[in-house]
Amino acid sequence: MENHTFVVGQEFPDVKAFRNAIKEAAIAQHFELRIIKSDLIRYFAKCASEGCPWRIRAVKLPNVPTFTVRSLEGTHTCGRNAQNGHHQASVDWIVSFIEERLRNNTNYKPKDILHDIHQQYGITIPYKQAWRAKERGLAAIYGSSEEGYCLLPSYCEQIKRTNPGSVAEVFTTGADNRFHRLFISFFGSINGFLNGCLPVVGLGGIQLKSKYLGTLLSATSFDADGGLFPLAFGVVDVENDESWMWFLSELQKALEMNTENMPRLTFLCDGQKGIVDAVRRKFPSSSHAFCLRHLSESIGKEFKNSRLVHLLWKAAYAATTIHFKEKMLEISEVSSAAAKWLQQFPPSRWALVYFEGTRYGHLSSNIDEFNRWILEARELPIIQVIERIHSKLMAEFQDRQMKSNSWFSVLAPSAEKRMIEAINHASAYQVLRSDEVEFEVLSAERSDIVNIGTHSCSCRGWQLYGIPCSHAVAALVSCRKDVHTFTEKCFTVAGYREAYAETIHPIPERIEWRKMSEAPMDDDDDDAQVVRPPKFRRPPGRPEKKRICVEDDLNREKHTVHCSRCNQTGHYKTTCKAETMNSIEQF
Repeated sequence: MENHTFVVGQEFPDVKAFRNAIKEAAIAQHFELRIIKSDLIRYFAKCASEGCPWRIRAVKLPNVPTFTVRSLEGTHTCGRNAQNGHHQASVDWIVSFIEERLRNNTNYKPKDILHDIHQQYGITIPYKQAWRAKERGLAAIYGSSEEGYCLLPSYCEQIKRTNPGSVAEVFTTGADNRFHRLFISFFGSINGFLNGCLPVVGLGGIQLKSKYLGTLLSATSFDADGGLFPLAFGVVDVENDESWMWFLSELQKALEMNTENMPRLTFLCDGQKGIVDAVRRKFPSSSHAFCLRHLSESIGKEFKNSRLVHLLWKAAYAATTIHFKEKMLEISEVSSAAAKWLQQFPPSRWALVYFEGTRYGHLSSNIDEFNRWILEARELPIIQVIERIHSKLMAEFQDRQMKSNSWFSVLAPSAEKRMIEAINHASAYQVLRSDEVEFEVLSAERSDIVNIGTHSCSCRGWQLYGIPCSHAVAALVSCRKDVHTFTEKCFTVAGYREAYAETIHPIPERIEWRKMSEAPMDDDDDDAQVVRPPKFRRPPGRPEKKRICVEDDLNREKHTVHCSRCNQTGHYKTTCKAETMNSIEQF
């Protein structure tokens, strides 16, 4: 059937195969079918074009499902009469056309479907039809969105059974158990964060695009080598202040269950007020900072000047107040409006030199890197999104466990590289010892005071990054101390291995635990086990490209428009009423 032609006596496995073949031929050869008779034992059709003599008749053979072409009359005289659309190009046909493509790429867009069908068959189908076909195809491959919510309780139980110590809870609302929120944190992530990661947590969210929408909230950290370390994630029906308070409350409980001494954490986020308030309430001893990537994106969009973005990063990384003020002066010289705009964000929230907590050199969170894990799965049912994260976690933990086995240094590679650079610079310094712990380190440009007891240097590099700076290295080497023992544990290879010490275990095939959700239950428990999807669904129209991600965005000073005709504010020349009023007065 590669050339879509039929011959008398040609056989097909069954009636369905024949119908698919005749439909495919009609679409490929651009003629419309008029079906005269079609049932389980016979099929009779002709060309729908008036005056075209083409006819086909097929029947079922006795005692077997095989269908055969019994007669074929005439040849087409109608020409290509189905170029802009085709009645046989139904949603089901489009689903069969795109199924393999969807399996390989869940982000296969309706416009791509239109393009591929037109390129292969030369017909144009409506966009809405392509969209419906994609929705139906995803449901056929991955299950429906409704089924995904229904399976959540069983999936959470499987997480807790296969990964003991993990937290996996689904929360519902209303008498009919509509999905409200979901929180998941694997024991491997909790244990690894508390014992081997930097005490820095990034917070953020990304909108899901399935039938019932929702937002994926996540908390991530950094391992000893600066890599992404997912700590916890959840899905909420609506992202707001209340949902962030709930998420951080669940995170706090998960951490407190696994440690007696909660570390002093530093939280990085995009500045939403709801997140800031939740951090203050649930982690009162922690520090909070703006994610500089979001802040730099905001100033870039506001003033369309890459020079401002570059200077902002320079100011944020400044190790001294003098250097910081120099960069801020340069920002005001480039744009006084940008300098004024930046005043709404206190330097203590984004500049290293003024920050009260410890960021270990991380000015931005790695939430965006985590979100890329599920970018292609955002249109899938909720259960598929969680499975995608679980699969990625399993692979990453295993890969990093194996990778660290080949490391023989004390520090993780990125920290070791920084230490080697510091040692190389320190060789050119002169060290004067004051007492057991305090030293003066002289270089060609400056002198710095180092205190190895408090792990501090007047250049502030040691305090800001947690790794001895070149001045500290010079002081430590002068008194024959091991520089590696003065580095924070969270930068060591031992710390890295502890972060990935626990394995993220696989979860059985869905068919096994689906039976648990379908098993008979008591009348009192039945409703509690069935999670229904949220009441609201995806609204029509194009969604917003990106969420607002800076604090107090609504309080930002508004741009005032000015009319060049009447010199008044509040409108443009094109909407000015002055000329109209003058005309009326003259009349």
